[in-house]
Amino acid sequence: MSRRQVLSLLPAAGLLAVATPARAAAAVDHARLLANTVAIFAGTPEVNARPEVAGKLAAILGTARQRLTAMDQAGAGELFAGLKLGTDDANLRLAYQYLYEIALATRAPGSALADDTAVQQRVAGGLRWLHERYFGDQAAGYYGNWHNWEIGIPTHVSRTLVLLPEQLRGDLTGTYITSMDAYLRNGENGDVDLDSRFHTGANLADITANRILQGALTGDDARVTKAISDQATVFATIDPYNLRHGVTDGYYRDGSFIQHHSVAYTGSYGRILLTRVVQTLKTLEGVTGGPEELPGAVYRWISDGFAPLIFEGWMMEIVKGRAVSRTNTGYSDVSVVVEAVADLADHVGSAEALALRKYLKFLPATDPAAFVSPVSIARYAAIRADSAIPAADLNPPERCVAFNAMDRTVHRRPGYAFALARSSERISKYEYMNGENLMPWFQGDGAYYLYLAGEDQREVFGVDYYTTVSPYRLAGATAPVEERRTVPELYGRFWYENPGHPLNFTSSSESQNTYVYFPRAGNAFSGGATLGAYGAAGLVQSDDAAYTAKQAGLLPDDFVAYRNARATKSWFMLDDEIVVLAAGVSGQDGRAAVTTVDSRIAAPGDAVAVTGEGWDGAAWQAGGSTPPRWLRYANGTRRTSVGYAFLTSQPVTAGLETVTRSRRVVRTSNPDTMVTKNVFTASVTHPAGGDLTALAYALVPNATEAALRGYAKGPLSVLANSRHVQAIKHKALGIVAANVFSDGPRHVERLLIDGPASVIVRSGARTVVALSDPTMKRDRVSVVLHGAFLRLDTADEGVTVRRVPGGTLIQATTRHAHGRTFTATLR
Repeated sequence: MSRRQVLSLLPAAGLLAVATPARAAAAVDHARLLANTVAIFAGTPEVNARPEVAGKLAAILGTARQRLTAMDQAGAGELFAGLKLGTDDANLRLAYQYLYEIALATRAPGSALADDTAVQQRVAGGLRWLHERYFGDQAAGYYGNWHNWEIGIPTHVSRTLVLLPEQLRGDLTGTYITSMDAYLRNGENGDVDLDSRFHTGANLADITANRILQGALTGDDARVTKAISDQATVFATIDPYNLRHGVTDGYYRDGSFIQHHSVAYTGSYGRILLTRVVQTLKTLEGVTGGPEELPGAVYRWISDGFAPLIFEGWMMEIVKGRAVSRTNTGYSDVSVVVEAVADLADHVGSAEALALRKYLKFLPATDPAAFVSPVSIARYAAIRADSAIPAADLNPPERCVAFNAMDRTVHRRPGYAFALARSSERISKYEYMNGENLMPWFQGDGAYYLYLAGEDQREVFGVDYYTTVSPYRLAGATAPVEERRTVPELYGRFWYENPGHPLNFTSSSESQNTYVYFPRAGNAFSGGATLGAYGAAGLVQSDDAAYTAKQAGLLPDDFVAYRNARATKSWFMLDDEIVVLAAGVSGQDGRAAVTTVDSRIAAPGDAVAVTGEGWDGAAWQAGGSTPPRWLRYANGTRRTSVGYAFLTSQPVTAGLETVTRSRRVVRTSNPDTMVTKNVFTASVTHPAGGDLTALAYALVPNATEAALRGYAKGPLSVLANSRHVQAIKHKALGIVAANVFSDGPRHVERLLIDGPASVIVRSGARTVVALSDPTMKRDRVSVVLHGAFLRLDTADEGVTVRRVPGGTLIQATTRHAHGRTFTATLR
C-alpha cells in the first residue's frame, strides 16, 4: 500500500507515521531487525545474567531438553514422540513449535545449550524433514484449521529461522518462504489481502509480523515495508459507518475490540493483537524511520480498552469469546497484557510512561515466567522494585464504561466490579468453535459477573464456573426450560457439514460463522447511557440468526436451531447496588422460562450460608413458598457476601448444590479433570402461560443483613417495568434512569422521553442529563424535563437545549454516534 492509502485509514489526527516505501527501503537495517528479534525472544547477556531472569532461562533450557528427548524417542511418522503426523494439523504445528523451543535455547545467553551447533543442526534437520514429508506438498497439506497453515506454523518457522545461524539456514529460508506464501490461500498471490475476512485484527498482525521476519531473513526490503504498511491498518479506529475493506475487526472509539466480525474479544484476540504490535515496535527499533506514533495509539488501547476489563489482575469473562472454556485463568490472561505494558512504557511520552508504570505497580504482582521475553522480565522487575514509582490504577475508583460497540458494560466501585454481556443484530450472542465453549447459548443474553474485591477469582469464575454452573442458569440469563445438545452431539463433528447446500456449509465457511460459530441476535435495542460513574443499559432479548433463518426456510432440514425465550431487560448501575428489571418474560412455544438472579461457586469446604427474610418479616426458608424480600449469600471462609433485595414479590428458588463435572463438558480438548464445587443458585420461574412476566431486584455487593433490611424503606423505587418502559429512581442520589423501548413519547415521572432511548437525569445544584440511542438507528434522541425552564451550562457537541411549553427540551443528534452517550448540564 502507498503511504497515502495507509494514512487514509487513520483518524484525522493520525495514529501512525509510516515511512514512504522509498525511504523505508533505503533505511531498513535487516541485520538490526534480526538482532532485535533474537534479543526479544532469547534475551541478551546482560539481561540473562540478572537473578530475576534465572527462572525463565531455566524454563527455556528445561523445555528444550524435553523436546530433544522426545526427538530421541520418536517413532515412525514422528519427529517427536507422541506427535503422529500426516493427518493432524495441530500435531504438525506442535512439531514446529518444539523445534522453535529447541532453537531458542541455543540462542539464549547463559543457557547450557547456547551456541550448541550440534543441536542447531538437529533443528535445521528437523525443519528439512518436516518440509519434505508434511509441509512441502501443497496438494497433501492444508487440512484441518486454516489458522495452523497460515499463522501457527509460519510463526514458529519464521522465528526458528531467525534463531538459526545463517550458515545453517541455507536454502531452508527460501524453500519455506515459497511454501508459506503458497499456504497463504486466504491472501492474494501469496501476500496479505486487506479485503480478506481472514486478514483482519489480530490475525493480520500475526501474518504481517511473520512476513517482516521473512523479509529480513532474505534482505527483501519490499516484503518488510509492505508488511509494515499492512500492519499499520490495524491501528485505525474502526468507523462502523465508513468501513475500510469491509473490516469490523479492531478497536472502536469507545474502547471496544471486535474480532471475527461480531465477537467481543478484548480478552483473547485483543491480547494477541496487543502483544504482536508491541513486539513489532521492539523489532523495528532502529530499523526504519517509522513507526513514530504507534505507542500513543496502543496506550489508548490499554487505558480505554483493557484497564476497565481488568479487576484486581483478572481479565473479565465477558470479552473472551470461546476462550472462556480454556483452563488458563484470567490472571494468566492479564500477564500477557502486563508484559506489553512494561515494554510499551519505554516507548511512549513521559506522562504516559509514568502512568503505565504506576499501573504495573498497582496491579497484583504477576508471575513473569509466562512472559515471552527475558528482557520484559527484567524491565518488569525493575519497575516493581522502583520505590520512586507510586501505585495507581488507570481506572478512577468509580467508573462505568459502556462498550456499546461490542454490547458490553463494566461498572466499577471500590469493593466490586460488575460486568454485563449483551447481544444484538450487530454483536454475536456467543462464540463456539473447534469443540471450545460447547454450551454457550445464553452467554450474550444479559449474563453478568459480579467480582468481589479480595477474592481469588479462580475459585469463583473461570473455566470452573462454566463447568459446574448449568448453562441454563448463568447469572443474569433468562432461558427457556428445555434441554439443548452441543454441536458435536448434533452433528458428530465440530461443525455442521453440508457443502452441497446453496449456503455451502464447510468448517470455515461464512455460513458456518453466521449460523453455528458466532450467530448474531435479531434485536436492535442493546446499549445504554452513562452519566459520570453511573450507568443504564437495556436489552430486548431475541432469537439468534440461525433460528430466524431456519424459520424462513433458508437452512437445511437437518440443521438444528433453538428458539429463545423473550424478555425486555434493564440494568441500572449505581453506587451500592445494580438494579435489574425484567418484563415481558416468556418461554415461547408453551415453555416456561427461568431468570437466574445469581449463580456463584465455592469450594465444597467453604462455610457458605444463605439467609433471607420474607415480605412479612419472617425468616425465609429454602424450599418454602414465601416470596423473599431479600436474600444474602455469604462465604464465611472467604469473608465475602452478595445481597439480593427484591423490589417485587415473587417466589424465588434458592439453594446450594454440590456439583462434580469434568472440564471436558465445556471444551473437548481440556484435560479430563473432575471439578467439585458448591454451587449457589437463586432463580425465578416464569410459568408457561402464567402472569409472572416481570420482576425487579437489586444486586448488593458485600451486603450486610442490616443493609438489606433497609431496602424496605430505602431510596430505591421502580417507576416503570414493562415491555415499553423500564425506569427507576434513587432519591438519595437524585437520579432518575430510564430505558424506553417503544417508539414515540413516554412519560417517566417528570420526564417525557422520545423513544427508543436510554436516559439518565441527576438533579442537584445542577441538573445533568445523559442520552443515548441503544438501537444505533436514530438521527436524534430527546427528552423534555417538565417544570421551570433550565438554561444550558455545558453540553457535548450535538446537544441542543431550548424552552418548550411546560419545560425544557434536550435533544442530541445521535446519527452515526454508534450508541455514544451525550450529556448536558443545566442550571
